[in-house]
Parts: sequence; C-alpha cells; structure tokens
Amino acid sequence: MSGMTQLTITRQATPSGGAYHAHLDGHEATGLLTWHLRPGPIWVADHTLVPTAIGGRGVAAALVEAMIADARAQGAAILPACSYVAAAFDHHPEWTDLLA
Repeated sequence: MSGMTQLTITRQATPSGGAYHAHLDGHEATGLLTWHLRPGPIWVADHTLVPTAIGGRGVAAALVEAMIADARAQGAAILPACSYVAAAFDHHPEWTDLLA
C-alpha cells in the first residue's frame, strides 16, 4: 500500500448522537457522517458529506464502515435516514442484522 494517501476516521460521540470525521493526509477537506441516538439503541444515520476535493477515494464508504463496526461492537442498530447509508446497506447484505 505504499504511495497511497492515509485516511484517518475519528468518532465524536455526544449524549444525543455523534459524528464520524474522515481526514485524508495532505488535504484540508474532511468527510463527515452524522447520526443521532434513539432508544434501542438505534443510531439514525442522518447525513453523509464528502467534499469534492476528496471525493472518489472511498471516503464515504470508509465512514459508513466505521459506523457499522462501532454499532456492531456496541450492540446498536442503524436506521439509514441518509440516502448514501441506505444505498450502502443495499450493497452489503451482510449488514442486514444491524438494520433498525
């Protein structure tokens, strides 16, 4: 994987939800996936944004994969209120068990 730009995903949680931020080395623009919490726990994925400056590099997919991994680890379900997250679930039938 030498020569590839490093992508770092960080998670910020609040009592009402949170966000995932994607930072690509060498770029100021960051990708974002936000969610809010419902009882269950259910994470409602409400917004995914990847600026065009870092688009086309799998940033949005990496954000969703980070959320999937955390939800699985924490026993949460995901309700895709964002069209990108909904489409990602359509393309990953192995995630169906996490669908709220």
